[in-house]
Amino acid sequence: MNLKPLKTAGIVSLVMGILFVLTGGIVWGVVTSQLAAERITVPDDAAFMQGATVADPLSALAQADIINHHAMEGSEGRTYAELGSLAREARAAGDTELADELTAQRTSVMNASFLRASLFTSVLSYGVCLFAIGVGLSLIVLGWALTSVARQTVPGTVASARE
Repeated sequence: MNLKPLKTAGIVSLVMGILFVLTGGIVWGVVTSQLAAERITVPDDAAFMQGATVADPLSALAQADIINHHAMEGSEGRTYAELGSLAREARAAGDTELADELTAQRTSVMNASFLRASLFTSVLSYGVCLFAIGVGLSLIVLGWALTSVARQTVPGTVASARE
């Protein structure tokens, strides 16, 4: 029985597994260092992780959540789209002061949305890294199993004598 394909598949799995684990770990480190370089601290009024430096997925989620809370508080619960409609209506009605105030609130909500999107991208990156590391570890185990089986000797069968 030819076990060479098992050995080859095992080696390929081991190599790919190691690459997945290394790549996932390196990217995790890069995302962490980039977030930490921003020196963002989760505010004390956040729902969780108060006072933490944003440098991991949970602190990034906490920061994104509190940014949304502050943006909605500053806009009295109105969204970016709603503020745009209200500003247009105020301008059409000739109330430029209200229109300018609504436009300023809209700009704040827009900036908050951009910041949240960036933080969510970091969280997504962490998830992809964790997935890559998990797949890599699975491939390493699979590769180890395949190469172990390929090393075993298979006893030959004895052909029965024909009459």
